[in-house]
Amino acid sequence: MKTEDEKAFFNYTRLPRGLYDEVLRRVEGRIEKKDTWYRKSLPPGLKLSITLRHLACGDNYPSLSYNFRVAPNTISLIINEVCDAIKAEFAAEVIQCPTTTEEWTAIAEQFEKRWQFPHCCGALDGKHVAVTCPWNTGSEYRNYKGFFSIVLMALVDADYKFLWIDVGSDGSSNDASIYNGSELKEGLESPNNIFNLPEEKSLPGDDVPVPYYIVGDNAFGINKSLMNPFLIRNMEHHDRIFNYRLSRARRVVENAFGILAHKFRVLLRTMNQRPGTCRKIITTCVILHNLIRLRYPATHNNMMDLEEQNLNVIPGAWRNDKVLLDVYHERARNTGTQEGRQIRRYLGHYFTSKAGSVPWQDKMIL
Repeated sequence: MKTEDEKAFFNYTRLPRGLYDEVLRRVEGRIEKKDTWYRKSLPPGLKLSITLRHLACGDNYPSLSYNFRVAPNTISLIINEVCDAIKAEFAAEVIQCPTTTEEWTAIAEQFEKRWQFPHCCGALDGKHVAVTCPWNTGSEYRNYKGFFSIVLMALVDADYKFLWIDVGSDGSSNDASIYNGSELKEGLESPNNIFNLPEEKSLPGDDVPVPYYIVGDNAFGINKSLMNPFLIRNMEHHDRIFNYRLSRARRVVENAFGILAHKFRVLLRTMNQRPGTCRKIITTCVILHNLIRLRYPATHNNMMDLEEQNLNVIPGAWRNDKVLLDVYHERARNTGTQEGRQIRRYLGHYFTSKAGSVPWQDKMIL
């Protein structure tokens, strides 16, 4: 299939042929075994193909064993081994939260250029991935929709790449508690600025210094480093404009999750592995997603939301598919700060000013 039908090979493995070869070349030393006098080892290419097929469609191990003529118990070991190898080889390269001022500034410039939301350093959200109830855990992994799951929380840049992920929180957790206990929040809100966020700077065409921040929904408490929308009730004109502009910036994280699940459909199945293996599989899917975005950025163009010439949204192909479920929002845990509300109010006024407005925004909130 690889040599005769490249399109079918891409559909089967979810990787372009060139990227498949690169991944195999870089991980084969980690997954290759020596032949013994009583048994020959499985080729690294076979191990990688088994793992990619499982990520692509979520087939169970007995089904894969018929396709590849490898025992199900061996496949369970192979998938763990290959996921560990991919993570060890690529994680530091393709999923690395920025730690320098220059990196954060580049992301903010990208958000301003593509989504007209200045000083934004990423969009944050969380999704449930369904799993079977782990042994002896009771209702720990049972989420608010009544099924068992683990949570993938992620920060995404303006180009649909994952900058930071938190994988494996139990399904009964909510956005607020996961974020409050994360190193991301600790770094963003550190008084010593350990993430090296850029210093406060005036917005284009303005002279009032505004901090850099990430954006999220109302599950996350507003503060100087995280902006969320105004509540729907009693909104004024500038509040509605702010919410529209914020929604355009946040759309990247919804699209990133949608593309990820559309490409690697194991995330849309109920995963039967242990929580530790589920975390490895989810992390591997994110790594491969970022690799595709870096090496073949045009691959996902037909899947993501697009905007017409008049700026109306054309839904991406992923929206016609099953999607990952949002994490439960519990606002009481993240009430926010007065400083954050003041910055949000100022941004709302800025977006309705001559310096910060865009020509089409008023018709979008009618």
